[in-house]
Parts: sequence; structure tokens; C-alpha cells
Amino acid sequence: MKFPNNLRFKLNQRIENNALRKLNKQTSLIDFTSNDYLGFSKSETIFEGAHQYLLDNNIKKNGSTGSRLLTGNHNVYNEVETTLCKFHKSEAALIFNSGYDANIGFFSSVPQRGDIIIYDELIHASIRDGIIMSNAKSYKFKHNNLKELESLIVRHSELVSKTHQDISIYIITESVFSMDGDSPDLVVMSQITRKHNTYLIIDEAHAVGVLGENGVGLVQELGLQKDIFARLITFGKALGCHGAAILGSEKLKQYLLNFARSFIYTTALPPHSLATIKMSYKQLASSSAVENSSRLHKNIQYFKSEIERLQISISPLGEMSKGQWGFIKSNSAIHCCIVSGNQKLKSIAQKLQNKGFDVKPILSPTVIAGQERLRFCLHSFNTKKEISNVLHILKETIN
Repeated sequence: MKFPNNLRFKLNQRIENNALRKLNKQTSLIDFTSNDYLGFSKSETIFEGAHQYLLDNNIKKNGSTGSRLLTGNHNVYNEVETTLCKFHKSEAALIFNSGYDANIGFFSSVPQRGDIIIYDELIHASIRDGIIMSNAKSYKFKHNNLKELESLIVRHSELVSKTHQDISIYIITESVFSMDGDSPDLVVMSQITRKHNTYLIIDEAHAVGVLGENGVGLVQELGLQKDIFARLITFGKALGCHGAAILGSEKLKQYLLNFARSFIYTTALPPHSLATIKMSYKQLASSSAVENSSRLHKNIQYFKSEIERLQISISPLGEMSKGQWGFIKSNSAIHCCIVSGNQKLKSIAQKLQNKGFDVKPILSPTVIAGQERLRFCLHSFNTKKEISNVLHILKETIN
């Protein structure tokens, strides 16, 4: 079949750079890849609870039948959004079909023409795509560099004051970065944004379920929820199901209902998806989830101690010398080992997989060339033996 030459050229470039993406079959390898940090995606308690909830409420629908603004706003939506508000201490919550939908919906509609967006250079692709769709001007600051952030805020605030226009400045970061596993100093960041009267938005995708009491996230763990204009939370990571939500004021919810195109023009989630989210939050508050969380955090500490015992280097990404291999400093469930070069990285990942460990390579252009990495996601169900073995094999393979 005929295929455009310019598209063929781009595919061939990916092949030449050892960066061609493809879908792989699920395996029975030991999981160091998935975002299922607490094992909720395999929880029979959650599965059976969601099913029973639907039966008890006589909900026998396979689909939602339309967008929420037409026929898809079934009662489970209201129940789950109320649950989210109580759990996350938020005035309002609006559920989207995915984290990607939430981010492009928010950033394409909230910042207006003339407004300023200042974002961390390593922000997630979905936020970048939303910013591209926005009419606002955008500027990036070096990863977690709050001095540069404040400098940018001051510079643009001065320009705004000279124009005498009603211009808003939005600051964007993640509480746990998906490709690095590290976190910014959110306390200082919130102080800076308050000082300069700007709007702070935090993507909590990899923090909810992992950080804070009962997995409330890093923002609530630090008691900053009242200082944040909007929080994005997702259900496809530690919650083990699907969907996302934006937390904020009632006015923000009303605005997104009216202007976020990825919310307005899409079929709503089916009742079963919402029932699963509801049961996942119920599980988060249970004693078994507390035990799960405790095991996860013990595994995180053990992973870090094994890196030190094996004398593998660990440091902030910005302090790594060119060509050095080692782990980025992280206190989250995500730990990344920098190994430069797509071809070398894919070879190491394949050797780990041949030994029975599901560890995936993160290639450029997903990350910056020279910062390719192996991404280890830790879970409550990983064992100490598995952690020790995978790190031992990693060191032997690279050396």
C-alpha cells in the first residue's frame, strides 16, 4: 500500500537511531516496570467490590452512552468526585478519561492569550502538548532550579506590570517526576508563587497512593493543598485502574466543564470504571493498604541501601558527569539508572530480561540524548531477593 515518503523517512531515522517503538506482549517476568506500585491492578478485593457495588445499585450498563454533558453523567460520577474531594481535601474535583486528557484539557483552555506559563524543563509530554495547544506564551526553567524559576517570574512580572494588562502567570511542575523519580522543593516553590501572586499547578500522578498518609500525595503530606491552584491526580498508577481528575475550586471545575475540549467532546467513562476507582479509594483507607504501603517504602529504602552496598554511584542528575553511569537520587518508587546510548541501553535491558527481570529502557528522544536510562519501578510485592539480584546483575552487566 502507498505510504508517504516523508513519513517513511522519519520511521527509518528511528530505526537507524535504535529508537523505534513497538508494542510488546505481556510477560511473566518479575515486574520492575509497571506503575502498579501497590499491586491494586491485581486486587481481587477491588475487582469483586466494584462488581458488587454495581449489582447493589442495579447498574447494568456496559457503557456510558455519551459525553457527561449529554447522557454519560451517571450517578457514580457524583459519588466518586465527592469521595475525591473528601480524601484530597479539595473544594471540587472533575474526572477526565485519562491523565493525558486532563493535562491537554487544562493547559489548552485555562491559560489565555497574553498569559505566561513557566514550566520545569522535564515536565511530562502531556503537559507539553497542552501548552502547545494554548495561546499563552511559555518558558521553561532548569529542572528543579527554583532560583531560575523565581528569576523568570520576576522578569515576566515586571513586563506584565508595565503593560497594565490583566495577565496571569502559571507555574507548572510534578511532585514526582516520571522519568527521574525525584521531587522539587514544593514548600519553597509554594512560597515563591505566593510571594509573586502566581498560580501553581502540580501533577501528582506518581505521588498519589505512594506518598503521604494513606497515599494522599506529596502536596497534602506537606499541607500545601490550599496554596495550589490545580492538582492533577491519576488512577492508572498506584490506584491500579483508569482515569484522572483535576482538583481545585468550584469555579475552576465550572470553567473546565465549559471550555476543556478533551472533557466536553469525549464519551464518558463507563460505570464499571468509576466503581473501580471508588473501590480503590476505599482500599487505600484499609489496613491491608497501609501494610502494602509500608512494604513499598521498605522496598524503596532497601533498593537504595543495596545501591550503596554494591557501590553504584547515585547523585542528582545535574551533578552527573558526561558518560558516567549511575542512579539519579530519588526517594520515590521510581529509580532511574543513566546509561548513555540507545544501543548499549537496549542491550543491557535485554540481558536483564533474559535473566527474568522486566526492566525497560527509556530511549532518546523520550529523554534527552545522553541521558538514556533504565527505569526501575518498585512495588509492594517485590521481594528483597529480587531487588538484590536485579541490581547485582545490572552491575555485572555494565562492568
